[in-house]
Amino acid sequence: MKLKVGDKVRVMVGKDKGKEGTITHTFKSENKVIVSGINMVKKHIKPNNNNTTGGIIDVEAKIDASNVMIIDNKTNKVTRVYHELDNKTNKKVRVSKAHNKLD
Repeated sequence: MKLKVGDKVRVMVGKDKGKEGTITHTFKSENKVIVSGINMVKKHIKPNNNNTTGGIIDVEAKIDASNVMIIDNKTNKVTRVYHELDNKTNKKVRVSKAHNKLD
């Protein structure tokens, strides 16, 4: 997966198409991410020690990683990401299609 926690992304498909947010959690084995403020669902909560009244709350649900695209820092447009070997440090770095380093 080419997405990391803290990346700014835009939703490309679904009910929240066009909205932007930052990734708060990634699920690499499922190829899913949680984006702040995106894909909100209702969850019913029973009364317990923390929440004495219970009720219905809004929670962010997982969204497939293929439905979001990363936003380039310099151009502020969505872009594809690939990995490239850095010659100086000999480590893999993420690079946008416009050849801007993301890490």
